[in-house]
Amino acid sequence: MRRGAPSVCAIVLFAVLAAPEAAARPVTGSGAASTARDSALVAAVNSVRTVHLLTKLRVDFHLERAARSHSRDMVLHDYFAHGNLLARMLRFRVRGHVFAENLAMGRGVMSANATVANWLASPPHRAVLLDPELRRIGVATPVAAFGGWSSATVVTADFAG
Repeated sequence: MRRGAPSVCAIVLFAVLAAPEAAARPVTGSGAASTARDSALVAAVNSVRTVHLLTKLRVDFHLERAARSHSRDMVLHDYFAHGNLLARMLRFRVRGHVFAENLAMGRGVMSANATVANWLASPPHRAVLLDPELRRIGVATPVAAFGGWSSATVVTADFAG
C-alpha cells in the first residue's frame, strides 16, 4: 500500500443464521449515536443504490454496533482487516442470510463521497454496494491516530440481508 493512498477491503459471507472495548487512543465518532460522517456515508451508499434502481439500505442498530466495535478494535490494535465477520455478526445479534463488509482507511478525514468512489472503483466492493440481497447497513467512521498517521479515518460498513 502506498502511504497516503486510501485503502479498501471487502468481504461477503453467506450464512444461515442470522461490549465493545474501550479504546486506549482518542477516537471520534465511535460513541453510541451515529455521527454526521456516518449519516453522510449511508446517504452516499443509498444514492449509488438509487441510481442503480436498488432498494435503499436502512440503518440497523445491531449492524451499527458491530461496525463501531470493529473500527474501534482496528484503531486500538493498529490493524486493517476484516477479522471474523460471522462471529461479529453473531456477537451483535445481527440476523440475516447474507452478510457483507466493506472497509476503508485514509489519512485525515475521508469524505463519504470519496469512500464510496473508491469502493465503486473496486469490483469486490462494488459488488457489495450493489448487491440487491443486502437490505440493511451499519457504519462507523471514526477519526483517530492510526497506521503511523496522527489522523486517519477508519471506516467499517457492515451489511445484512
